[in-house]
Amino acid sequence: MLRLYTHSACLQHDPGPEHPESPARLQAVLRALDHDRFAALDRIEAPRASREQLLRVHSAAHVERIFADAPASGRHRLDADTLMSPGSAEAALRAAGALCAAVDSALSGACDRSFCAVRPPGHHATAEQAMGFCLFNNVAVAAAHALAVYGLKRIAIADFDVHHGNGTQAIFEHEPRVLYVSSHQSPLYPETGAESEHGVGNIVNATLSPGAGSYEFRELWNSLLLPRMRAFKPQLVLVSAGFDAHRDDPVANLRLGTEDYAWITGQLVELARAHAGGRIVSVLEGGYNLAALSASAAAHVSELMV
Repeated sequence: MLRLYTHSACLQHDPGPEHPESPARLQAVLRALDHDRFAALDRIEAPRASREQLLRVHSAAHVERIFADAPASGRHRLDADTLMSPGSAEAALRAAGALCAAVDSALSGACDRSFCAVRPPGHHATAEQAMGFCLFNNVAVAAAHALAVYGLKRIAIADFDVHHGNGTQAIFEHEPRVLYVSSHQSPLYPETGAESEHGVGNIVNATLSPGAGSYEFRELWNSLLLPRMRAFKPQLVLVSAGFDAHRDDPVANLRLGTEDYAWITGQLVELARAHAGGRIVSVLEGGYNLAALSASAAAHVSELMV
């Protein structure tokens, strides 16, 4: 069984009509999952993250700033790319809360696997700063929750978004209980994620040049990232599932196809079965061509259900 966590509040975060991180993204994903082949999904309303959960990875000043900056009307710009609307704070709470609930589900034995169809995305948010469309770092909040509440010793975060998850890396680069592995285009925003960045031996970055496609992507995961994850033997696998490395996505220059997202998901599910008791929790990150996003997310969820 696979649980699907989402919430209507995540549609109320509205950065503006020209912004690529629009409510239409989540609508496209949910429409793709409203199909007979996904009838078995256990659909759960995402709870709000608690202040305690957020403060495990974010400073109190950052958390307070997100709520203080939420406008009563219109939009408030946090940086050149990141805006808040009246519904943004609630959406961010539900997004982070979905991940924590999914971790609870996996580690309590209720359901090993979950996909969190939420927004805003999270992997660029640092302990102190919202950036790159991200307010709270959802996957980092989830990992910290698993460490604090369940006492796990080894958590792996796999990130295949086209952009490097600079926030996730920065939050955990001195935490040996968390392994962060990422494939991403370079050069590209946020200009982090060099292969020379290793943290305390728990950071593994694999860069892809503009124009790289399926062969290069699979080679990096097969030769470097998946072996490092297997050697780490995680007790829980978390996935930052960005679909913006797709050949049709407008924000970058990689050439992946839907079948590549199915492949990497299958590899991660197999790894979770081998080392983590099948426990895997995935969260939506990027993906800005609606047709490519919906097809890729559907392929990802199909493999999570296997």
